[in-house]
Amino acid sequence: MGRSQELSEFKSGTVIGCHLCNKSIHQISLLLNIPQSTVSGIITK
Repeated sequence: MGRSQELSEFKSGTVIGCHLCNKSIHQISLLLNIPQSTVSGIITK
């Protein structure tokens, strides 16, 4: 399976915003319909 395209700056910002509001990686993943690995990758950057 290949890598998908990078997320838009807006979606990356949304992930960070959700993280700052104490949402779990799983919750963010479900909310934005993106893989948990992508969410954790953005958060750890």
